[in-house]
Parts: sequence; C-alpha cells; structure tokens
Amino acid sequence: MTRVTHATARAITEGSLMQTPTPPESGPSAPPRPEYPRPQFARPDWLCLNGSWGFEIDRADSGLERGLRDADLAGTITVPFCPESELSGVGDTDFMEAVWYRRTVRVPQAWAGRRVLLHFQAVDHDTTVWVNGVEVARHRGGFTPFTADLGGVAEPGEDAVVVVRARDTRHGPQARGKQATWYANSGCHYTRTTGIWQTVWMEPVPETHLRRPRITPDLANGAFHLRLPLSGPRSGLRVRAVLGDGDGEVVTAEVRADLDTAPQLTLAIPEERRRTWSPRDPHLYTLHLALVDAEGTVLDRAESYAGLRSVSIEGKAVLINGERVFQRLVLDQGYYPDGLMTAPDEAALVRDIELGLRAGFNGARLHQKVFEERFLYHADRLGYLVWGEFGDWGCAIDGPAALDNQRPDASYVAQWLEAVERDYSHPSIVGWCPLNETFQRLHDRTTALDDVTRAMFLATKALDPSRPVVDASGYAHRVPETDVYDSHSYEQDPEAFRKQMSGLAQDDPYVNGGDDGGTWSVPYRGQPYFCSEFGGIRWDPDTDRGGASWGYGDDPRSLEEFHVRFEGLTGVLLDDPHMFGYCYTQLTDVFQERNGVYRFDRGEKLDTDRIAAAQRRTAAFEKDGPRPG
Repeated sequence: MTRVTHATARAITEGSLMQTPTPPESGPSAPPRPEYPRPQFARPDWLCLNGSWGFEIDRADSGLERGLRDADLAGTITVPFCPESELSGVGDTDFMEAVWYRRTVRVPQAWAGRRVLLHFQAVDHDTTVWVNGVEVARHRGGFTPFTADLGGVAEPGEDAVVVVRARDTRHGPQARGKQATWYANSGCHYTRTTGIWQTVWMEPVPETHLRRPRITPDLANGAFHLRLPLSGPRSGLRVRAVLGDGDGEVVTAEVRADLDTAPQLTLAIPEERRRTWSPRDPHLYTLHLALVDAEGTVLDRAESYAGLRSVSIEGKAVLINGERVFQRLVLDQGYYPDGLMTAPDEAALVRDIELGLRAGFNGARLHQKVFEERFLYHADRLGYLVWGEFGDWGCAIDGPAALDNQRPDASYVAQWLEAVERDYSHPSIVGWCPLNETFQRLHDRTTALDDVTRAMFLATKALDPSRPVVDASGYAHRVPETDVYDSHSYEQDPEAFRKQMSGLAQDDPYVNGGDDGGTWSVPYRGQPYFCSEFGGIRWDPDTDRGGASWGYGDDPRSLEEFHVRFEGLTGVLLDDPHMFGYCYTQLTDVFQERNGVYRFDRGEKLDTDRIAAAQRRTAAFEKDGPRPG
C-alpha cells in the first residue's frame, strides 16, 4: 500500500513538494520557468518544453495561406514569454494578428508503452496546434490550459514537430483583461500579450489514467470528498486515495472505479488529526492518488494536497471556518516589467504574496487575469486569501449603434468555467468573480450582457456550490440572488467616503450608478457587502505631481499626506461592523498607473510598516455582530 512519509508531508507544508523534477537540461542551458506547472496534480515523469522555439510574427494573419505551417520560421523566441516582453528576446509591442511557433522535440524512449500528452498552460488567444503535420488541438481563450493527445501522431522514441498558430485580433469581443486595444499604454490598460505565455510541457500517461481530481473540503464532518474522473475507464479498476500529514498516513479510502464516470470517495479524518486551513495556520494535507487494477497493480499515480476549510454566509457576514475574518484584500494585476503577464521566475510569484502580507493584507483580488496555477499553490501554503476573477474586459463596443457597451459572447462562459474547473480544489480561493465593472445602460430590455452575466453566475454556482459568487464586481449587479453585493469607489476624502458608505447599516448601501444618478443594478437584498475597489491613491515620487503617470484623485502633497489619506480611507471600512472586507487598489504600480503600494519593480515606495499598521488593528466586523454557535 502507498504510504505517506514524514518527509513528504513536511515538504508540502514547507513549499518544496511540488518543486520541479529536474528537467533533462541542466546548468546554463536549463529552460526558463522550469518548475512543475500543475502542482495540485503532479506526476513524476514530464518534459518541460520552455526555451528556444522558432518564431515568426504574422501581422496580417495570412501565414496559413503563405505556408508557414510547413516552413522554417524567420526568428526565434524564448518560451514561455510572450513576444511583446523583454524576456522573450523579441520585445515587439506593435499589433500582431497572429504569431507562429515551431519546435522539434524527441519524445523520450523511456515513455514507451504510454500515451503522450502535450500541455499548453496558456496561449493568447485562438490557438491551433499541429504535430507532425496533423492538427491535434484547437482552443479559444487566453487564460486557461488545454491538452493534445499525441497517440498515433508522435510515439516515444520519435520526433514530434510541434507547430502552433496563435491568433489575437484586437477587433471584436474577446476576453483580454487589461490588454490595450490601441497602440500605446494609457490609464489602466497595458501592453498586450500575444501567443504562448505559460509553460509548454509533455507527460506520459497509461492508456487508462487519472484525470484531475475535484477536492471538496467538508469541515462540518471533518472530511474531504473526492471526485476522480478517469480517461479510458474499463471494468475491474479501483481508485485509492491516501491522506497524510506531518505524522504520516491519516486515512485511506478505496472505491470501485467502474460504476461511475467520475468515481467518488470520502476521506473521513479522525478527530485527533483534524487541522483546519486558515490564514493563521495554512495547514495542508498531502494526498496520494492511485488507479489500480483487479490484481492490485498500480496503473497510474499522482500527488496532490488539500486544505480543510469552509466558506459560509451568515447575514451580511462571510465566514471562514465559521469565524469572522475581515478580508483585507489588495488588488493584484500580476504584471511584471520584463515578463508582462508572465512572472520572470518562481521567486517572483512568492515575493508578490510576501509583499502583500508584509503590507498588512491577508489576501488579494486577482484582477482581470487568471493567474498561473503556481501562484495559487503558494497562496495555499502561505495562507493568502484569494478571489478568483476572469479577465473579461475586451467586449466594449463603441458608437451610436451599440445597444449596450458590453457584449460578451458564449465563449466567455466556456473560458470562465475552464478556469473554475482548474482552480476548484485550491483552499486559498474563497470567492469567485466572473465579471468586472459591467455597465447596463438600458433599463427597458434584456441584453446579451444580462444573459451572459446570469449564465456565468449560474454556471459557477452549479460547478462550485462551496464558495460565494459575486455576479459582477462593481457597477451593474444584474442577478438578484447574487451571493455578494459590492461597489467600487475612488472617493479620496475620508469623511466623504464615510458618508458614502454609511447606508449599509440601514440596508441602503452605496451602489455604483450612472452620471444621471440612476442605477444599473438590481436592488440590494441584505447580502454580504464589501467595497471591492477603493483607494488607488496616485503617488509617484519620481515625477512631478500631475505628470504623465496615472492614478485616482488629487495627488497628495507629501508622503505624510498620502499615509493620512490611506489611514482615513481604510479606517472607514475597518470601522464598519457590517462590512466583511475591502480591496485596496493596488499592490504595485503597473507601467503608467502609479497607485501601487510598491513600485512596478517591487521596490519600496511608501512606509510599508505604516501601511501595515493601519490595517492590522481589529476590524469592527471581527469584534461586533453575532457569532456562529
């Protein structure tokens, strides 16, 4: 029987369990971003394909007609960095309707007898993949992974000629997040990302193999419920799960795998071994998964982990493990000066979480981007609360013919559900935000925005009933039964901000509305409420006030005035017993947007200790109001 060793259990808590199995390349030729890209479902055998690829920009998207699929490409690029970034070695920030990649890979002979899967963690935006001249995958969406099965196309010991075309038009509705659709950066829109921007890799799997598990914590019963879907299921198989901690094996469960398309099992933890996951104690259990045949032979195995925690709603309170934990969140956009949406290395992901914690935040709203999964792994092990969000910006339609100013299409629903499915099992995620700052200017008809908003809300709830969902953060709430209600306010005067937020106690909270004084939202119904964007105070000590940099409100006249304003604004929300949290804009400067707590290069900019001290006092929410039990 598979057993959990003390060393393995300690490793996951200390952050080393999911470090990369050493790639074949080592030393100076090691690929960039070599760490294992899927830390919550890890197998020992894999091949990192980051590094130098053939590359060519196809500005008019005519490359297929011109034969680029079968030709040597004009240049090279360093994957996984996008061509607009410095780290890619290309650094071209002009528009690209399409880009092409080409690389020949020898599939390891040691993988003989197994199927080969080719994984792309994220490619922006509309991707086609050919291997040895055969189309093996198509995928639309720039934030989520997809896989090509190379069975019958490239076998172990053979060469695989991988060709990728990524199309990324700036025209029409497309989920882009903060990527600018005009040439230059401005305001809160930034340099585009085109093509491959997360790890490309291969792994071998048996003909019948485990697929990614769904792990649901059940704090009330001290258990984990697992769904273990299989690929190529057949009779006589069983799935086994072994849960472990620092003292070894905790519990084992096994169930037949041929009675359900996704076998389910429960791991009930003995009371004396139960330990919750929380920001104060981000305890993670190890989880070893195995697929066995009727003779007990292990056909497939994988490693994972899990955190035992709950998220619940009581009146206006969002509770973590049945406790009032005020969510001191910071807006994190996940951009880097040299890698754009791609962190330059593993340490940069960890550092961003540590910077947030150092400044007194206990979590982040991951804004207009589906972050790479290794960020969530580190949030899990460091106890950093996370709201997952889709990068939905990019569907604005200008001009007098537009019935409404946003028309997301059905692809938004599909792409968002891929993100929720990928990240479902991460304990650090405590809420979902499918859409951000949607406008609804028409009050006499239902629009496509209404339909997509409702579809994304209902689909999220169906896929994950264990977490709260806000239908759209800020501006237009269009789903009456949304779990959470929120607003965005960049009012800079603390006293005016206090007056603006004061109606929550009377169930009349601040609601974003139009210039005409009307509201775009359905009525508030007593849900948990938080101000999910505020602050955004511009402070740029390196340029004259009122210069080219951008932020909210009038510039503070001094660093002292900045801190007084920050303390005043955060104090308004910390003093409100009905407010379960807030999200301050933002963790770092991003290009011209200079309203971060830290500089774009993550250097010090403010008195960070003072920022932390302003937040670390007990919030009224944490000490007032009814408590469970």
